[in-house]
Amino acid sequence: MKNEHRGRLTKDGIRIYETADFAGMHTAGALAAQILDDVAEHVTVGQTTEELDRLITKMVEDAGATSATIGYKGYQHASCISVNHVVCHGIPGPKTLKDGDILNIDVTVIVDGWYGDTSRMYVAGKLPRKAERLIDVTYEALMRGIEVVKPGNTFGDIGHAIQTFVEANRMSVVRDFCGHGLGRVFHAPPNVLHYGRPGNGAVLEPGMFFTIEPMVNLGRPETKTLADDWTAVTRDKSLSAQFEHSIGVTEDGCEIFTNSPGNKFHPTYG
Repeated sequence: MKNEHRGRLTKDGIRIYETADFAGMHTAGALAAQILDDVAEHVTVGQTTEELDRLITKMVEDAGATSATIGYKGYQHASCISVNHVVCHGIPGPKTLKDGDILNIDVTVIVDGWYGDTSRMYVAGKLPRKAERLIDVTYEALMRGIEVVKPGNTFGDIGHAIQTFVEANRMSVVRDFCGHGLGRVFHAPPNVLHYGRPGNGAVLEPGMFFTIEPMVNLGRPETKTLADDWTAVTRDKSLSAQFEHSIGVTEDGCEIFTNSPGNKFHPTYG
């Protein structure tokens, strides 16, 4: 238990980790990213999401790591796989992927007590133009949010950078879900909103670890959660996309812990 409480807490309850802790987060993040690289070739027309999850489960086990999601609040899978109008927390199942389906795969692993959490978009078959534009805007929104992460800026600055870009492209940012602090725990303060006003929220300090994971809808931002208490979908059934990185604030900016080893973070691999 002692290691879970390393570093200090800010007045907002956000843990400040030590410089030496960045190495553990890079190791955990690199494994999560490698798994998402390796599963890419299996995202094909006719494939089932439960088979993708089986492959991911084996990859986690083969690496000697632990899945953070198996057993988390009763969840029984090593990934969340969210197809088309599913916003997040899609449960792997027997449904097969069709040509043009887009999907987000979200994986969190634990390596030596550190949590690596990342998600990205994939396509089965040919990527439809509307879906391609949604994916491009969502990816760019994440990167614009990361660009403003440096000491002295605020979490509101991150949300504002994401929201203004998305809305300028006539899409919407989901409000019902957000990023979160992590490190030696899966979820911790702060809540990282993907919308906001400049200057609002806690001030960023070196040693903060958190995810940025904007969910962007082609239609309206509202979501609803299905009867399984996990799967969140767009209320208007519009397509949704999401990208997620885990990052750590440095003295002059930030480090991304979950960069793709094979430069496959974006589904067009560009």
